[in-house]
Amino acid sequence: MKNDKKAEKTFQIEIVETLSNLVEISAENEQEALLKAQELYRNEEVVLYPDNLIDTKFNIFKYG
Repeated sequence: MKNDKKAEKTFQIEIVETLSNLVEISAENEQEALLKAQELYRNEEVVLYPDNLIDTKFNIFKYG
């Protein structure tokens, strides 16, 4: 008797979502602006939501 069922393999799939939002910062230079933006983000004064989704990627890894 023949077994037509193919052997299944297990894969790991990485799902990567990229969120983006533009924030206007007043500062004397780029470094200061970046530091201010990072602080706002860390303090959760700037929060990214699903509406800010700009890209989704699927990466596949053979597992076994």
